[in-house]
Amino acid sequence: MKKVLNFGIIAVLSLGIMGCSWSNRTKGAIIGAGSGAAVGGIIGKGAGNTAAGAIIGAAVGGAAGAYIGNYMDKQAAEMEQDIEGAKIERIGEGIKITFDSGLMFDFDKAPLRPASEQNLTNLAVILNKYADTNVLLEGHTDATGSDEYNLDLSRRRAQSVSNYLSTQQVNATRFTIMGYGEAQPIATNDTADGQQQNRRVEVAIYANDKLKKVAAEKAQG
Repeated sequence: MKKVLNFGIIAVLSLGIMGCSWSNRTKGAIIGAGSGAAVGGIIGKGAGNTAAGAIIGAAVGGAAGAYIGNYMDKQAAEMEQDIEGAKIERIGEGIKITFDSGLMFDFDKAPLRPASEQNLTNLAVILNKYADTNVLLEGHTDATGSDEYNLDLSRRRAQSVSNYLSTQQVNATRFTIMGYGEAQPIATNDTADGQQQNRRVEVAIYANDKLKKVAAEKAQG
């Protein structure tokens, strides 16, 4: 069932912490697709989820935001119907999708499993239908192995998703690809079930500049 999350006022904290002292666990926290999403990524990182943060940072609010929200509602409804084995969440003015890596990849591998390609084909159809969005692709791992290895594996998995969506005619310029390794767990790494939950790919979908411009024009009447 679709989860709708409402966010209040987001306070943007100082970005002065971004120095060379960052560890491998925090590398990659800058979201490349737009300054709003970048700031949101920092916010989300502090809260433990950069995908949600990217969506928050890209929000415009007001009547324009309501127009964008309606655009996202339609997409999310189609995703709920057509994409199996994925968690679909409506967050603010965007959509977050969480894929279980166990359904998408063999253990310790980055190439997509054939069974996962149909889900991504269905996602590509929807992304092409609603083309006025940016797409953040994030890879995450459990805590088994070194930070360096997990960071690399998570990025390669996100890249595999990007590569496949590109073969389905989704414009690759819409993508930002990130790997976070073990840095953003959603469950304990002390159990096999928790580790499985942490091995995942998250997708954040939010309005691009074209959609924001149209939404602003509609809001002005």
